[in-house]
Amino acid sequence: MIVNTDGDHQYRGEDLPRLVQPILQGTADMVVGDRQIDTIRHFSPLKKWLQKTGTLVVRWASRTSVPDATSGFRAFSRETALRLEIFSTYTYTLETIIQAGRKGLTVASVPVGTNDIRRRSRLIKSVPSYVLRSAVTILRLFLMYEALRAFVFLGTLPFLAGLFLLGRFLYFYAIGDGIGHVQSLIVASILVVLGFQTFLLGLLGDLIAKNRHLSEEANYRLKKAEVGPDGRQ
Repeated sequence: MIVNTDGDHQYRGEDLPRLVQPILQGTADMVVGDRQIDTIRHFSPLKKWLQKTGTLVVRWASRTSVPDATSGFRAFSRETALRLEIFSTYTYTLETIIQAGRKGLTVASVPVGTNDIRRRSRLIKSVPSYVLRSAVTILRLFLMYEALRAFVFLGTLPFLAGLFLLGRFLYFYAIGDGIGHVQSLIVASILVVLGFQTFLLGLLGDLIAKNRHLSEEANYRLKKAEVGPDGRQ
């Protein structure tokens, strides 16, 4: 298995046996250490709120019940490590949870303790920057797996609005007052076309997602063949 921890001495080494236990027992593919955010004294109320809010979004996007999505103390089984493909150059924490959940892997959590902070994070330069980059990562991964549903939802709004305006124009045209409502016809045409193009983007995104799935499966089989059954190259 692989165990990740942060380099700032935030996590306690004595919690390592508890972290890997679910994998050794065969009840989990990936384990995330739960820092129990409310108990961390050096976290400000704003940071605690942001951590909880971000975790809720990740749980929704990943279909998991991880209570501390940004925790860097985590363990992966060998099989899980072979299946995950990390693309983000900023942080792996959110991406691995979303990918694992979407791939049907079992993600568990165990409570872990934290040490007092010794230095400022070298990853998080500022809270707004971290929130923005994390949001972009979550959105990108969500669209990677749910492009069709997302774009159909987005396209439905202008499409229905366009149909409403088109119906309005046809009503006035039927009573002989269509000339005065040509603007409705123009706006309706634009909205209907916009909605239809958004639907097409959803179909394109869905096809890309299917192709990505096939590529990931081929890459997984290639990596598994390279490392061999005993994990040695």
